[in-house]
Amino acid sequence: MFDINGGEFLILLVVAVLVIGPERLPKYAEQLGQLAKRARMFLQETKSRVDDELGEDIKDVDWAALDPRKYDPRRIVREALLDDVMPAVTGLKRATTPRTAATAGAATAGTAVASTAPDSAAEVAEQAADGHAPFDDEAT
Repeated sequence: MFDINGGEFLILLVVAVLVIGPERLPKYAEQLGQLAKRARMFLQETKSRVDDELGEDIKDVDWAALDPRKYDPRRIVREALLDDVMPAVTGLKRATTPRTAATAGAATAGTAVASTAPDSAAEVAEQAADGHAPFDDEAT
């Protein structure tokens, strides 16, 4: 939290002893201990109040799965596409070949790029497994 290592903490203690003095140091140490105890009690009370107000439903949440450090947009998009592919396959289409310079030029000139509609859910899943993302021409 404060990013202080052991050596820096020792230097801070020595400076505190020199600045505060040995006669007032026990009093300040006692006050620091009481402050830490009050802070710990405050955090425990706050946690219990939050748990009481949110109820039993919040205890079932897997907080580790919601960790933003585990956020991988490619995985999330892949899972979302594969989940939606199976129930609704009628309107999905994909390009049969990757866009090259010739097809990109043709697309900018106004001619359509060749695309095919998948006939079954298995074909859609196979296309998704090949690395081609299904898309809807009418939505673009």
